[in-house]
Amino acid sequence: MSTLPVWAWTAGLLVLSNVFMTFAWYGHLKNLASKPWWIAALVSWGIALFEYLLQVPANRIGASTYSIAQLKIMQEVITLTVFVPFAVLYMKQPVKLDFLWAGLCLLGAVYFVFRDG
Repeated sequence: MSTLPVWAWTAGLLVLSNVFMTFAWYGHLKNLASKPWWIAALVSWGIALFEYLLQVPANRIGASTYSIAQLKIMQEVITLTVFVPFAVLYMKQPVKLDFLWAGLCLLGAVYFVFRDG
């Protein structure tokens, strides 16, 4: 590893991992809607391979500093951070106030899992 801190390696790899994960989980709804489900599944599995190639090292690096609960909350915050722009910009879904409420709930989770004590 370089001189980047553990949190930067972990978060950076998780962001990239989530981009692949989001496309694997939802991209087929736009790009492969007219194809049989099993083709969508095979394509999604292929995309998910890259997600795992980034997610596994991210969690191994992160586990050197963070608890599993902290890693999970970090993952969920990153997932929402990646998913909302994907849903709005790529999938053309409307922005909902519920995205804000979900984000605020996750901020509360971040506070509780990373606070001292």
